[in-house]
Amino acid sequence: MNNIILITGATAGFGEAVAHKFAQNKWNIIITGRRQERLVALEHLLKENYKVEVLSLGFDVRAIDQVQSAIAGLPEKWRKIDVLLNNAGLAAGRGPIQEGETDDWELMIDTNVKGLLYMMRAVSPLMIANQKGHIINVASLAGWETYGGGNVYCGTKHAVRAISRAARVDLLPHQVKVSVVSPGAAETEFSLVRFKGDEQKAAAVYEGYQPLKAEDIAESIYFMATQPPHVNIEEILILPTAQANATVTHKNNTK
Repeated sequence: MNNIILITGATAGFGEAVAHKFAQNKWNIIITGRRQERLVALEHLLKENYKVEVLSLGFDVRAIDQVQSAIAGLPEKWRKIDVLLNNAGLAAGRGPIQEGETDDWELMIDTNVKGLLYMMRAVSPLMIANQKGHIINVASLAGWETYGGGNVYCGTKHAVRAISRAARVDLLPHQVKVSVVSPGAAETEFSLVRFKGDEQKAAAVYEGYQPLKAEDIAESIYFMATQPPHVNIEEILILPTAQANATVTHKNNTK
């Protein structure tokens, strides 16, 4: 059987682009997400375009019972997961800490931190049993720096990087790699979700410069995942050329 990658949050953005990239290279794909119709459509597309095997699992990474049930119920041939991509994550709202919406905080912490932990806990024993595997966690430039209004989101992405570094120590004796990819400004559904469907606010984030595309991140993840067994790319921080850091972007360029 071909190599297997399990992708959380596969129905859009980075996750969807990664599914296409790996399928193009004849990996078999486990795609997960909450939007069942999108999962089914992506499964059909990957199978038809790339002639690979695809398994779609509809569940919410925030629900530990759903995560445990989905992974425990994997058919035998799908249990030898080579790469787990913890991509599911989001920013919900943006504003000063003193005006924060606690529901948004819960959503980000439950998805970005706890969901990632639940997936690592469920999948890592399978990798240990195989004595090989690679966990790639999606963090963010917000995991390196902080900025006004990004308080809890930045906190969750700092947590992703810290958890990943500690897990690398834990899994080292088992030949399981752990890596992190930290994107800067990338034009996906990210800002549309952050601004709760406000298309004008979301579009304004990317005006005047060329942001990253989902396919750019997929290329970096594929590079990480296809290194020889003795090589672990621990982290890639990838920014658009027009972005210097979390708060400085040169906006004289046109897309």
